Amino acid sequence: MERNYATQMDAARRGIVTPELETVAQKERMTVEELLPLVASGKVVIPANKNHHCLDPEGIGSMLRTKINVNLGVSKDCKDYDVEMEKVNAAVKLGAEAIMDLSSHGDTSPFRKKLTRECAAMIGTVPVYDSVIHYQRDLDSLTAQDFIEVVRLHAQEGVDFVTLHCGITRKTIDQIRSHKRKMNIVSRGGSLVFAWMCMTGEENPFYEYYDEILEICREYDVTISLGDACRPGCLADATDVCQIEELVRLGELTKRAWARDVQVMVEGPGHVPMDQVAANMKVQQTICMGAPFYVLGPLVTDIAPGYDHITAAIGGAIAAMNGAAFLCYVTPAEHLALPNVDDVKQGIIASRIAAHAADIAKGVRGAREMDDKMGDARRNLDWEEQWACALDPETAKAIRKARAPEHEDTCSMCGKFCAVRSMNKALSGEHIDIL
Repeated sequence: MERNYATQMDAARRGIVTPELETVAQKERMTVEELLPLVASGKVVIPANKNHHCLDPEGIGSMLRTKINVNLGVSKDCKDYDVEMEKVNAAVKLGAEAIMDLSSHGDTSPFRKKLTRECAAMIGTVPVYDSVIHYQRDLDSLTAQDFIEVVRLHAQEGVDFVTLHCGITRKTIDQIRSHKRKMNIVSRGGSLVFAWMCMTGEENPFYEYYDEILEICREYDVTISLGDACRPGCLADATDVCQIEELVRLGELTKRAWARDVQVMVEGPGHVPMDQVAANMKVQQTICMGAPFYVLGPLVTDIAPGYDHITAAIGGAIAAMNGAAFLCYVTPAEHLALPNVDDVKQGIIASRIAAHAADIAKGVRGAREMDDKMGDARRNLDWEEQWACALDPETAKAIRKARAPEHEDTCSMCGKFCAVRSMNKALSGEHIDIL
């Protein structure tokens, strides 16, 4: 069917209910009349490239269910695309709503096309990573137009959202040198843009040619995820001048995108002390006028390598409760290695727990429904129903099977001392046998 609108935002502003918006409304237990103005105003985005035909659309916004993104992709040290596809399938099965392909080695286009041809989750990329690989030239030999053309290529191939580090400028070079951050820039894309500016003496091409990028995104209905190049890479750098000034610029770029009916998400901090997380969310909501906030973690301590999926889940729950809409998962391999399939699973489950806990706190429609069912299942000692309610039933079943109790109506922790069993029997007038 021929589309008579440019983007989801354009349609919403004209009162057109797209198939994607209708699907999202049903998933979020909202009416289309409730959802339409949120998409029109930019408070909700529906990343849905017109060339991603197998997409199962999702909405991202602080008043909706908190969504999870999974980063994966090959590198020079780990370059098996079959393994990455295994991770993709595992991630979707575990409930991730988005996949970001961050591949930095080889011919990336076939894998990207496979994702947009076969994967129903939202697909995101960071085009600046692909620029050096695509042209097979060193960074300083690339032109501003080279970077723009890779954005166009990803849009044509069906990518639903692209992370673009538009918010750093040549002024940022002076800031980084004068403010003496402990970790400088830890964003991979941000560091590439920074290095390119240093080597060429030119302005950030994603900032200088932003209007041209907006036209590409409008043509294919690609959502821009405004990357936070200056996100803190350690607690010492959290909420500093570099981070906040970039955020102010991202607020300006959000307005410019909305003026062209282009949907926008804004990316947020990485390492933030717990007492600063809520404040970071509120500042972003104010400066970026309610545009959905997409955060990496935040990680609330720097000293847990191997367990950063836990530090990120703590920060992610606080962030989502205070307005973040989209959590980028963090795995146990963060800061250490490319995650394997098990790392991916642990990262997703930790993020889903954080997102779900935040949705309950925010009062998102239906968020507590499964928890209430779990309460009933536990009171009734109904193990099959407990598996049905669990985020990860396979792990739960495996633990119980490995340490099976003597009596089926107990677990090996309490046995016949089980409080639930005792209360059920006491309230029904039955004899309580312990020994």
